[in-house]
Amino acid sequence: MKFRILILTAMLVAPLFMGQSSFSAAQADEITVTETDWAWWRGPNRNGVAEANQTPPLQWDDEKNILWKSPVPGRGYGSPIVVGDKIFLATSDEEQEIQSVLCYDRNSGKQLWKTDVHTGGTNPSEREGNPRWSKASSTAASDGQRVFINFFNSDAVFTTALSLDGKQLWQKKVCDYAVHQGYGSSPAIYGPLVIVGADNKGGGVVTGFDRVTGNVVWTTKRAEKPNYASPIILHIDGKDQLVFSGQDVVSSYDPLTGEKNWEFEGATTECVTSVVTDGKYVVTSGGYPSNHIAVVRADASGEVVWRNETRVYVPSMLVHAGHLYGVTDSGEAFCYALDSETPLWEERLRAKFSASLVLVGEHIFATSEKGSTFIFKANPTAFELVQENTIEVENIQATPAICDSKIYMRVTREIEEEQQEMLYCIGQNN
Repeated sequence: MKFRILILTAMLVAPLFMGQSSFSAAQADEITVTETDWAWWRGPNRNGVAEANQTPPLQWDDEKNILWKSPVPGRGYGSPIVVGDKIFLATSDEEQEIQSVLCYDRNSGKQLWKTDVHTGGTNPSEREGNPRWSKASSTAASDGQRVFINFFNSDAVFTTALSLDGKQLWQKKVCDYAVHQGYGSSPAIYGPLVIVGADNKGGGVVTGFDRVTGNVVWTTKRAEKPNYASPIILHIDGKDQLVFSGQDVVSSYDPLTGEKNWEFEGATTECVTSVVTDGKYVVTSGGYPSNHIAVVRADASGEVVWRNETRVYVPSMLVHAGHLYGVTDSGEAFCYALDSETPLWEERLRAKFSASLVLVGEHIFATSEKGSTFIFKANPTAFELVQENTIEVENIQATPAICDSKIYMRVTREIEEEQQEMLYCIGQNN
């Protein structure tokens, strides 16, 4: 069963926007991900909401409900994606200066292949960036036939397309990139395009590449300001919109043409989190030079409904049934009605967070940097903790992928006094 999101619709209406000759065979190249996949950043609908008709385990530890765990060579903070019978993730061997894409068997955890995308060129010209950045911080995306990945390399950002068996199909330079804190923006797939952002203080772009050929279909310049958000396509105010927060504004573009729909105040300079929406309101958050959560009307009026100084810099939030759920970097869980700046509840979780929230049915999964996953209800009346599960790890930066009633989690463990990344599959172990 194909996802009901509007990607396939966009493929059909693209000629109305661009003309029949604007795209290659990608226009008719079907996106073949299914409801049991987690094919790109923030899941099937790009908002952290998983398919509701699944039953991932609510309890686990280092042994219980661990179906398999597999070593991951190198280091990276990009999240796993799951397509068909395969799992894909990016990694970087920082000593050898090799940036790669890895593929694992979804059922057994066996590593199937490793494709080196860049060799050399991983040392930035200015500074090493934020310690929460790795040289493989982007999450891959797949259309069911190819895998797309972004890497910062040789003072520029590149997008590479691989086949599902690891063969390089094309590679394109997005733009030069002046490192400030790092780079971790993930590609987004929409209709015949893969869309990539590369905001930076040297002047960045957002670009739509043809998925099949890698040809540039459109490119739009961005301001000369650092920012780390990924392009997110959401259905807002009655139509699909490509939305960025950061660079002191919230910006909306037509995802097929790159033409700007609107832009107005509603963000700080540097953002990491992805925009969320209920279609009526757009919600942004950021952490430099000031902290903020802002709720803005999605009707292009520019009205900021409310704004506060809460620091939600790295973990992206959720919108569900007219309410905003989130967790701060320092571990404060919260719930707001979208139209009110008064929190409905707040709860201290005693942990620090980088991974974004994932909603499955009525359960929110919040995974901390030290391996605790707090599962609580999407309940606006009170904080209702269902379970706290902990596995022994040194660090978790990546967001889990939850699909087909299983949780795929990238972690860093200490094994024989060495840092070793691992990929876990958590599911009901009957």
